[in-house]
Amino acid sequence: MYEAFYGLRGKPFQLNPDPAFFFGSRGHKRAFAYLQYGLYQSEGFIVITGEIGAGKTTLVRSLFEQLDHRQVVAGQLVSTQLDADDMLRSIAVAFGLPVKAVDKASLLAALEAFLCQITVDKRRALLVVDEAQNLTPRAIEELRMLSNFQFGDKALLQSFLIGQPELRAMMQGPQMQQLRQRVTASYHLGPIDKAETKAYIEHRLAHVGWKGDPSFDSAAFDLLHTASGGIPRRINTLCNRLLLAGFLGEKHALGAADVQAIAREIRDELGPELSLAAVAAHGADEPVPVARPVESDTRAELRGIEERIERLEKTLDKAVSLLHRLMHREQVGKPGNPATGR
Repeated sequence: MYEAFYGLRGKPFQLNPDPAFFFGSRGHKRAFAYLQYGLYQSEGFIVITGEIGAGKTTLVRSLFEQLDHRQVVAGQLVSTQLDADDMLRSIAVAFGLPVKAVDKASLLAALEAFLCQITVDKRRALLVVDEAQNLTPRAIEELRMLSNFQFGDKALLQSFLIGQPELRAMMQGPQMQQLRQRVTASYHLGPIDKAETKAYIEHRLAHVGWKGDPSFDSAAFDLLHTASGGIPRRINTLCNRLLLAGFLGEKHALGAADVQAIAREIRDELGPELSLAAVAAHGADEPVPVARPVESDTRAELRGIEERIERLEKTLDKAVSLLHRLMHREQVGKPGNPATGR
């Protein structure tokens, strides 16, 4: 693939979150500081929200890598419409407790005993709930009730709620008043700006040994920011396709026209409504509109589309790899090739 063509040690724009590629934009540094502050407080709730692909999961994984597991016992949930009883069972599983054929009362008792023992051992329990916007009100209330567990004057469980912007709206509801009183801090992770987009792309490339090949002109960076709306995962999608196209075209310099072509491809595959393809309807020298915010009732659809992008990338990777092997075999098999001895 393009990694070998450009002399890279690995994939710089993979879609899966990887803390090794963590980029400290102003927003990401601030969000990370809130998580660290929450750990220092060791009680209550920290709420972090952001758009799909904004880098929330990478933040959490970076935090986990820095935890001192001799002091903090961490559990993580990725919620999918969990209700109250399912929430309790999932929390128990996250902390390694047996839950088979256990009723709610026994489950609560087991969780409290486990958390008390952690405190006796001079450790703390941290629960991170990802995709928290999917929780039902009853499940969130169950979380709040768990925050009431105490050992002396110490809270037994601290929770971080990580979710999409809908979580912010949920938190403003009248039924969430008691939970809001337990929130130590909250932060919304927005898109990165134009200068940070350039720095983000160069950061990821440098992490895999980039030495300036391929090169990007300033217009390409500007267009990548506009087309992606400054959302890191969308930047990754665009750049991955851009480098693949550069490899197939044997290009070592990439410009605005190359970004334009990739945006057009994505529009043709997935539809003109996506911000990734917003630039496709405009000429390279025309002004390009900033990506529209996605309304809350279309977020599930957008998530499905981004999953389709990832599947398309994997399929294309396999096809190009197969083509590369076939071309290599054909070259080796030609008469006069030293490798064949003919």
